[in-house]
Amino acid sequence: MTADLPKCPQCSSGYTYEDGPLYICPECAHEWSRVEAPATAAQPAGERVYKDAYGNVLADGDSVTVIKDLKVKGSSLVVKVGTKVRNIRLVDEDHDIDCKIDGVGAMKLKSEFVKKL
Repeated sequence: MTADLPKCPQCSSGYTYEDGPLYICPECAHEWSRVEAPATAAQPAGERVYKDAYGNVLADGDSVTVIKDLKVKGSSLVVKVGTKVRNIRLVDEDHDIDCKIDGVGAMKLKSEFVKKL
C-alpha cells in the first residue's frame, strides 16, 4: 500500500493498488481508471459543474456577460456582445442557464457563450 494512491470511491478503503491503467480495491473489487478523478468533498458524485467559456465555475445567482452575438429563436432580436446578465439560475437541460435579460425577457443560454463577472 502506497500513501499516494487514492482511496476507493466505493468503500473508501485505503488498500487500493495499481494494475496497468486501473486502480483496484481488493475489499469491494471496484475498478476505476487512473484518469478518472474520484469524487471529492467539493464535488460530490453525480453533481454537475458548470463552467463559463474561460473555465470559471458558475453558481446560481452569479452575474455573467455574453461573449458572442446571439440570435433569439423565433424573433428578430439579437443579444449583443457585452450584455450583462444578473442573477442566473443553473439548470440541467439542453441549455445550462435560465435568466432574464433586460429588453429581451426570459432566456435560456449555454454556458459556453458567457463569461463570469
